[in-house]
Formats: sequence, structure tokens, C-alpha cells
Amino acid sequence: EESLQMWDLNKRLEAYLARVKFLEEENEVLRAEIQSTKSSPAGDFWRVKYEEELRALRDALDHAFREKCMAELARDNLYEEVQQVKSRCQKEQAAREEAKKQLSLSRKELEEERRAQIWLKERAVQLEKEVEALLEVHEEEKAGLDQEIANFSHSLESFRCAPVAFQPVEVEDYSKRLSEIWKGAVETYKTEVSQLEGSLCQAKENLWKAVEDNQQSQLQLQHLEKDLAGLKARKEMLEESLAQQWQEQRGEAEKFQLAMEALEQEQQSLRVQIARVLEDRQQLMHLKMSLSLEVATYRTLLEAESTRLQMPAG
Repeated sequence: EESLQMWDLNKRLEAYLARVKFLEEENEVLRAEIQSTKSSPAGDFWRVKYEEELRALRDALDHAFREKCMAELARDNLYEEVQQVKSRCQKEQAAREEAKKQLSLSRKELEEERRAQIWLKERAVQLEKEVEALLEVHEEEKAGLDQEIANFSHSLESFRCAPVAFQPVEVEDYSKRLSEIWKGAVETYKTEVSQLEGSLCQAKENLWKAVEDNQQSQLQLQHLEKDLAGLKARKEMLEESLAQQWQEQRGEAEKFQLAMEALEQEQQSLRVQIARVLEDRQQLMHLKMSLSLEVATYRTLLEAESTRLQMPAG
């Protein structure tokens, strides 16, 4: 029975020794692989490559941050320019409204001048008609007086007295008075005509001034409209460029974010692999220690058994 137990123990010892040898060989292989990976240039190459990629990504991130700052500065500058354009648009709109008001006032003044000119023309026509009527009345009165003088002279021929002694005082006084009245009417007409001509000239000057002001207002309004159209186009162009820059910056930020996520995932996977290798190494160390303890135990048992078997012979 003891010999069978010893044989079983020897078989188990041989199995444990073979397993320990296999595990030691595997441990040595793993240790050699770890050392080779640590000291091999390929590992250094991958480490250096990883550090270079990380450095390049950091530089790219710094460059993107600088570009982002520059884009923010450009955005602020564009915002200030847009605000200035808006203020200029508001000023030009106010100037346009003021020009429209002046244009409406000048149009009203032009209408008033036209009405005044029409009234003056009508007044001049009316005065001309009155003068013509006065002239007709004067001609009629003159013709009547000439007829009366002719009749009176014809009646005087019937007398035998000397014509030199007769002096028609009343007729001369009447003709003098009539000529004075006629002169006064003519002078009045001349003064009224001169006044009407002066007012007509003044109205024409005012009309020309109003027309010139209207033309200047139209030119100024066209210039303001052109400036407003140019500012609107520039505003649209600035808004489009700002939107394009925002889109480009957003795309670059998304790319860098994806690259950082990929690097983080790769780093996480490397950490997991390193943790697995360390865990396997720790398990191998524990297994080696347990096998070493079992080998030592079996060795002491064998030594004790051998001494026990050798004692009776001695």
C-alpha cells in the first residue's frame, strides 16, 4: 500500500514537475517577449510614432485654437463692420427721409409757384383786357369828341364873325382833363405791368431754384440709393463669408474632436492590453509560487520517505 502511494505520488510529482517546467518555459517566453517588446526598436518605433502623432495632434489642436481665436477676432471685426454698416444705413435712411421731405417741400413750393404764375398770367390777361377796354373807351370818347368838335366847328362856320376871336375853352379843358386821365391810366397800367413783370421774374427765379433743388435732391437720392445697395451687397457678402468661416471652423473642430476620440479610444485599448498583460504575469507569478511550494513539499516528503526507508537498513 505504501509503495502504491509512493508510486502515485511520484506520478503526481512528475505531472507537477512537467507542468511547472512548461509554465516556467512559457513564463520565460512571455518574459522574453515583454523584454523584447520593451527593448526592441519596433516598440520604441511605435512609441515614438505614437508620441509624434500625439505631438502633431497637439500642435494641430493649438493651431486650431489659434485659428479659432483669429476667427473670433475676425468675427468681432465683422460684427463691428456690420454695426458700422447698419449705422451708416440708418444715417443714410435718415438722410433719405430728409431728402424726401425736402423734395416734398420743394414740390409744394413748385406747385405754389406754378399756381402763382398761373394767377399772375391770368391777372396779366385780365389787365390787358382792361387796358384794351380802356383803349376802346378812350378811342370811342376821342372819336365822340372829334365828332363834337367837327360839328361844333361846322356850326361855327355858319356865323359870320371871325373864327380867330372864338376860343373853345371848355373843349380844351375837357380834352386836357381827358389826356391827363389817359396819362394817369397809362402810368398806372405801366406800373402794374412792371410790378407783374417783376413778380413774374421772381416767380421764374423761384421756379428755377425749386427745379434745381429738385434735381439736386434727385441726384442725392440716387447716390444714396446706390450707396445703400452697395452697403447691402457688402453686408450680404460679409455675412456669407462669416457663415462660411463658421462652417469651416465647425468642420475642423469636429475633425479634431473625432481624432481626439480615436486617440482616447486607442489609449484606452492600450491601457486595457497592458492591464491584461500585467494580470497574466501576476497570475503566472502566483502559479509559479504555488508550484514551487508544492515541489518543496513533495521534496521534503520524498526526503523523509527516503530517510525512513533507509533507517531499518542502517
